Amino acid sequence: MLDPSAGPAIATAFGLGCRAWMTGPVARGELGQVWRLETERGTFAVKDPFLEVHADDAEADAAYQAFACRAGVPMPEVVRSTDGRVLVEVGGAPVRLYTWVDVLPRDRRLDPGEVGRLVARLHAAVVPADEPLPGWYVDPVGADGWLGLVARLRDAASPFVADLEALVSEILAVESVLEPGRATQHCHLDLWADNVRRTPDGGLMVLDWENSGPGNPSRELGVVLFEFGDGDPERIGALYTAYVDAGGPGRITRPADLTMLVAQLGHIAQIACTRWLTSTTEAERRHNECWVREFVDDPVTSATVELILDAVSSPRRS
Repeated sequence: MLDPSAGPAIATAFGLGCRAWMTGPVARGELGQVWRLETERGTFAVKDPFLEVHADDAEADAAYQAFACRAGVPMPEVVRSTDGRVLVEVGGAPVRLYTWVDVLPRDRRLDPGEVGRLVARLHAAVVPADEPLPGWYVDPVGADGWLGLVARLRDAASPFVADLEALVSEILAVESVLEPGRATQHCHLDLWADNVRRTPDGGLMVLDWENSGPGNPSRELGVVLFEFGDGDPERIGALYTAYVDAGGPGRITRPADLTMLVAQLGHIAQIACTRWLTSTTEAERRHNECWVREFVDDPVTSATVELILDAVSSPRRS
């Protein structure tokens, strides 16, 4: 983990001059946090991961980012060190650097047409892949997993256990749509509202590419339709139409196309519950409770799947 005193060393490693100061963290995700680095050559975002990062993985996702950027996808640019590396160790901590971009707060109600065209542009930047999709995107948590979590949460007097328990039958029903599949091309794989933001000048910006890798554009499109459709059939239809009209290759035609949506949200909620159980501070418990409540307050159910399929099923959207 970094602290503000690392600013000058980071600036030196990336060739940004010897005068620098770092503030933050200014943003926090589940996999890491972001610091703001002011230097002689401008302002930059320092990524400070919570988990181990491998240099080969960082190079691979940076190459995909560069390809998507050349295709016109708006994003912060990767900054390489003076010796050309993406990942640099500073004070024992792995560090990545990006150009700084100002963004507005997360918003699931972004213009659906804009979002559809943006995701179409991203998916049209094809880096081929052919391998099984990871379990995070296709596997269910399953009955044993959900019921075991509920029992542990009940024993721990969790404030949200009743709400989660009331959803278990719905969650298990919707997990029946899950199907294994193969990656066809690289995708962002994390296109939630946290990572697709409006900028102060009115454009959109795609953030946090470190999780990108082999995926399936149809299944990623299902995530986007849920997140930015926000339960509104008109928004879902408008986003899908804009995506198709802009040349996006993904299509939603059957329940299994929403596999990534169902599996990913299930695993996110599972992790949040587990982290609540192992939290050692009240702040950690509150943070993880908020994460769980996002899941229980807007769950993906069989009715959600049916709503999305109906909204994209008109002839014009095929």
